Amino acid sequence: MKLHRFFQKKSSGIIAKDRLKILLISDRVNCSPEMMNMIKNDIAGVISRYMKIDEESMEVQITKKNSKGASRKSPFLYVNIPILDLTSSSSERI
Repeated sequence: MKLHRFFQKKSSGIIAKDRLKILLISDRVNCSPEMMNMIKNDIAGVISRYMKIDEESMEVQITKKNSKGASRKSPFLYVNIPILDLTSSSSERI
């Protein structure tokens, strides 16, 4: 297992690729890139109150899929958040 890759800083090419993905996804579901970034920042802010996360590697996607009982495709939100530490400040809040 190559854990050192997990802690490496992303290259500018990877960052550009991630930004392009966000732009393409947001275009498909009529959601602006600014809105996608606001969603990502809000989710990161809430989750980081309970655990330490890697916001740089966090992925947010909105896709359209068929939902049960619906005749047309509905938007779905998928979020992938790498957790760095589960024992962060959650005990401090209680």
